Amino acid sequence: MRTNMDQSVVEQYQRDGFVHVPGFLSGDELTELKSAVQDAVAAMGRRKVAGSELNWESGDSYYDRVFTQRLNLWRISPTVKQYMLSPELGKLLCRMSGTRGMRCWHDQALIKQPFANPTAWHLDNPYWSFHSQQSISIWIAMEDATFHNGCMWFIPGTHKLARFDNVGIGQNMGDLFGLYPEMAKIDSVPVPMKAGDCSFHNGLTAHGAGANMTRGTRMAMTCAYMPEGATFNGNPNILPPSYLKTLKKGDVLENDEWNPLLYSEVAINR
Repeated sequence: MRTNMDQSVVEQYQRDGFVHVPGFLSGDELTELKSAVQDAVAAMGRRKVAGSELNWESGDSYYDRVFTQRLNLWRISPTVKQYMLSPELGKLLCRMSGTRGMRCWHDQALIKQPFANPTAWHLDNPYWSFHSQQSISIWIAMEDATFHNGCMWFIPGTHKLARFDNVGIGQNMGDLFGLYPEMAKIDSVPVPMKAGDCSFHNGLTAHGAGANMTRGTRMAMTCAYMPEGATFNGNPNILPPSYLKTLKKGDVLENDEWNPLLYSEVAINR
């Protein structure tokens, strides 16, 4: 993984709330990670969350036809864990987000099947069990992501405008702009990628994707990260019930079983 980024990449991320990194994975790394993701997705069947008490299964809703979504693959695949929980990646995430430590929130494979629905404009962080202006996600293209099969689009600078209000990923592409009309005044930016490229985006950056208009898939492996010290906001999201019942609002989310620490300057300096 190409984790040694020029400062200009970090500055672009901090300015725009997203950045595209070509060639993040080598050819061999792409082959290894893609195979591991495919194996893990196949092993999960219809189950959406790996290694958890949650019994969510894919169905036939509009959302299920946006993409095939499988979460927490790191819990069942050592190879996915090696990549998504890499300390060097964690160090880069801290540098980009301006934080001193980073935990995994959850990973997810997102596979747009042939002729899949578009992904409506949304923010990520308001879905999660913590609020943070420094949360960050990586989105790695396992296959070419094009205008035809549903590449990502971002609206630059929206991480500086967003609150923690949000909409679901539904049939109306622009529902988010009912909450944030100021975002609709900014031109969106498409980010087509070659397999092995990645993007990083802030958890409050508005983003979406088009429909898959092709007979092929558009596979991505993504992971969301939580700054060290983030606290529980009362939203269950994907926390397992046994852990959830031990939490109250304001508790620090520091359970290494569910949200392992990738990197921490505090731990290093102890």
